[in-house]
Amino acid sequence: MRQYLVRHGESVYNAEARVQGRADVSLSDLGRRQAAALATWARSLPADVTIDEIWSSPLARAHETATAIARALGLPLRIEDELAELHAGIFQGRLWADLEAAFPEEVARWRSGDADYAIPGGESRAGLAARGRAALERLAERPARHMIVVAHGGVLTAALGSLLGRSHPLLARAAERPFTKLPALANASLTFLDWPGPELSAFNETEHLAAP
Repeated sequence: MRQYLVRHGESVYNAEARVQGRADVSLSDLGRRQAAALATWARSLPADVTIDEIWSSPLARAHETATAIARALGLPLRIEDELAELHAGIFQGRLWADLEAAFPEEVARWRSGDADYAIPGGESRAGLAARGRAALERLAERPARHMIVVAHGGVLTAALGSLLGRSHPLLARAAERPFTKLPALANASLTFLDWPGPELSAFNETEHLAAP
């Protein structure tokens, strides 16, 4: 079984360089164009690839992206709550540039890389990784050959790190996201995870976004 893992299109908060976490923000204009490009990609999959299910985080930016794909394929959209992004607690809604001045001690502890440190009012990296991994493993047990899973950069990379190890060649080569110490996934990127295994056959692919 192959899971096509999709990070949502650019959101309004992405465009503003603002911490999102569980904030339920919508796609930007660019994000809607990226969602349309993903829909085009899904329609152009090879004839022997039939998407059986489409799953999404409940948060608006992922839900809007997944809805564009689901409509293009004529499939129902299914929601998995455990695919939601890291709960960023007191950081949520703040500009990235302002965090250090507003919460110097908390930012220092988060940047230390301590997987068990939870942002006040929020979640730890360890908790995020366990939750994301469990969600992908649970979906991999479903009777589907191919599924699309639309979620967030934090939860997807944390889950992949837990499943595959951070030393995996594709993950180790990826540039780290500032602040989070997780490999970066671009907005509307594609990552292919094959089960059983799992095996990572593609990571952070964006060629579909350059298509006319």
